[in-house]
Amino acid sequence: MKITAGRVFDLERGFVSRDLCLSGSLVSVDSPDGEVYDAAGCYVIPGLTDLHFHGCMGADFSDADAAGLETMARYELSRGVTQICPAGMTLPEEQLVRVCRTAADHRDARKPGAELVGINLEGPFLSMAKKGAQNGEWLHRPDVAMFRRLAEAGRGLVKLISIAPEEPGAMEFIEAVEGEVTVSLAHTAAGYDTAMEAYRRGAREATHLFNAMPPFTHRAPGVVGAAFDSPQVMVELICDGVHIHPSVVRAVFRLFGAERVVLISDTMRAAGMPDGDYTLGGQAVRVTGKLATLADGTIAGSVTDLMSCLKTAVSFGIPLGDAVRAAAYNPARVLGIDRRYGTLEPGKAANLVVLDAELNVKAVFFNGAIAG
Repeated sequence: MKITAGRVFDLERGFVSRDLCLSGSLVSVDSPDGEVYDAAGCYVIPGLTDLHFHGCMGADFSDADAAGLETMARYELSRGVTQICPAGMTLPEEQLVRVCRTAADHRDARKPGAELVGINLEGPFLSMAKKGAQNGEWLHRPDVAMFRRLAEAGRGLVKLISIAPEEPGAMEFIEAVEGEVTVSLAHTAAGYDTAMEAYRRGAREATHLFNAMPPFTHRAPGVVGAAFDSPQVMVELICDGVHIHPSVVRAVFRLFGAERVVLISDTMRAAGMPDGDYTLGGQAVRVTGKLATLADGTIAGSVTDLMSCLKTAVSFGIPLGDAVRAAAYNPARVLGIDRRYGTLEPGKAANLVVLDAELNVKAVFFNGAIAG
């Protein structure tokens, strides 16, 4: 297939007017079958990768429900998210093992929908002081043996794990698992010096920057300042119009540069669903519009899918090319899958999205074919 007349995303040049050829499941230099898709007036971007979301369409990754996971994958694909790395919550180890096994079974069975490329363990090695919507009853001190049991259950899928670096044993944990998984600082009361030490020892990410961590102030820059001063560190940003003020979104892109920002959705099971009562990590959540909260008013994840977050970022003044990089290429790089996903060079997976001039999804291509 040849996609013609569109403005195609290029990692170095932004958007260029050119044809894009697909051969089977890959981007290619020519189009052997002669089929043409007219993308005139549209943007052609790589399929997005969401490396931090919990659920959608009434399903939650933490349920360890095979049918629910398939529902999630189908919905994400319909929204232009072609690769998913769903996140677990703070739960008992037995349930986390089930979550990881269910994900691995889903991957191995090649189920329909977006491709499951990883597991994100957001907990249980977090701080009670900054637990947010995590269930404090199941928080656990950093435990290398426990992590490795979960990684074994996930059969190579566990790619990210969040940790509060001030917790006893956290620094030793970071050093022990470096090279096995990407460690991200999250749900933490750590100050600048502690966070810097964690990054020096091998942590490489900050989970949903600003949320569930100390504020960034002129005398106490905290995790945000430590991440900025550690050039190897990537930072997640929830751009749903609820979690982060538009001015701060603009500031983060200026401060870190588009090459270090990872847009995430952090959606819970109410994404794609009407307002009402739901659950997250075993806790009751009330959803009204874009806002999901626990009974005490704590924000409990998002209900805005990643493609809508990308569109929101652009409405805040982020250049479209930067927003696409942050939602497509950067997360693929964090997960170590950027050789196959995240850009549209020949040889890459033919997973892409056609957006109209208003950035609405017009078509999603998955493995070279239009997803129906």
